Amino acid sequence: MMSKTAIILGATGLTGSMLLQQLLDDDSISTIKLFSRSSSNIKSPKVEEYLIDMFQLEKETERFTGDVVFCCIGTTKSKTPDKETYKKIDYGIPVAAAKLAKQNSIKKFVVISALGSNPDSSVFYNKVKGEMERDVLQQNISETYILQPSLIGGDRNENRTGESIAQFFAKTFSFLIPKKYKMIEPETIAKAMQNLLYKPYAKTRIPSDEIKKIATV
Repeated sequence: MMSKTAIILGATGLTGSMLLQQLLDDDSISTIKLFSRSSSNIKSPKVEEYLIDMFQLEKETERFTGDVVFCCIGTTKSKTPDKETYKKIDYGIPVAAAKLAKQNSIKKFVVISALGSNPDSSVFYNKVKGEMERDVLQQNISETYILQPSLIGGDRNENRTGESIAQFFAKTFSFLIPKKYKMIEPETIAKAMQNLLYKPYAKTRIPSDEIKKIATV
């Protein structure tokens, strides 16, 4: 198998950091390019790290080259209460990345969105994710995969009381929740993203229950 170059956006986040570790152990990946505002603190001959203003990603045309883009960028209402900034992160960065991927003939683009995304939603956060999906797909990249996880589990260093409560109930009453809406672990999402690098999937939008299936292939 030919060696590949992977780009990760959001490698310092929970899912992105797990994906990074998986790709470091993947012998078919020769180069991992990280674009971020803060360092991953990973030292490896595989890693090329670019600390940039992520709101000006379009300036990175020459360095934004590879075989696949993994976009793990995302924030929350509690972490980013200002709606304008929230949209610049959850919509602006993934769409800018997709445009660069198209411009530089990168054939595969994998991005994390969310279950319930809808550009016509009256809920601001669902609407932003839906608009992001729509405009990423408009780039017509050869293989685009939009992962739509439900509530994401895992331990974070930041205080997210609402998510902690939701995770508790999701675990306690898991037997009552349909598969599509069950909590999903970040390790599972990261593994599915890695697997999509090697095996095409029939659908572009991939809901939570199907993410779990891809992760086990």
